[in-house]
Amino acid sequence: MTSAPSLAGVGPGGARRHLHSGWRMASRLWDRMAMYVPMLMMGALALGTYWLVRNAPIFGTPEVAREVSHEVDYFMRKFSVKTFDEGGKLKSEIYGVEARHFPDTDILEIDQVRIRSFDAEGHLTTATANRAYANSDGSEVQLVGNALVVREPSRTAAGQETPRMDFRGEFLHVFLNEERVQSHKPVVLTRGADHFAGDTFAYDNLSHIADLKGHVRGVLAPPQAKGAGSR
Repeated sequence: MTSAPSLAGVGPGGARRHLHSGWRMASRLWDRMAMYVPMLMMGALALGTYWLVRNAPIFGTPEVAREVSHEVDYFMRKFSVKTFDEGGKLKSEIYGVEARHFPDTDILEIDQVRIRSFDAEGHLTTATANRAYANSDGSEVQLVGNALVVREPSRTAAGQETPRMDFRGEFLHVFLNEERVQSHKPVVLTRGADHFAGDTFAYDNLSHIADLKGHVRGVLAPPQAKGAGSR
C-alpha cells in the first residue's frame, strides 16, 4: 500500500515548491476535466429531454373522422337544375316544388318533380311524380307515386316514325344518360294505341326493347285504329 508523500524534513522553500507543484498538477487535471464538462452537460440535457418526452402527459386524443349523418344540409324551393352537353345544348332539366339534400348519400329528394331530357338526336322525354330521388349529377332518378314517363313521337334519320310512348306506375327508375327505365313494381306501357301491363318492367330506348314479366297483359289495337305512323 503506497503512503501519501510526507512533508516532514522538508525546509520552508522545499515545502513551497512542493505545494506549488501539486497545485499545478491539480490545475492541469481540472483543465482536462473542464474540456469534457460541456459534453457531459449536453448528454445530460439530451437524456433529460428524452425522459420528458416519454413521460409527458397527453392532453388530447387524435381527432376521429366525423361521421356524416342522414340529415338535410340544404334545401331548395321552386328550383330548376339544368345540365348541358359539351356543345352547350340543354341535356336535361329537373324542376321541383321543394328539394332536400342528404350529404351521407349525396341524394336530392324532390317534391312534385318534373323532368325534361333530350337524347343525342334531340328527342324529348318527360317525367313527373309526387316525389323523386336524384343522384348528384341528375343522371339517375327514382320516381315514386303517380310516376309517369313520356317519350314524345319522333322520327328517325331514316324517316321512320315512332309513336308516343308512356310508362305509368307507382315506382319508376329512370337512367337518363343510358335512356333506360325499369321497375320492380307493376307498370302500364302505352305505345300509340297499344297497351301492355306487367308485374315488373324494363325498357331500353336504344334497342327499343320492352321486357315485362310476371302477370303480363296486353291489348293490341287493329291497324286501322292506330294513329298515322304507328308501327
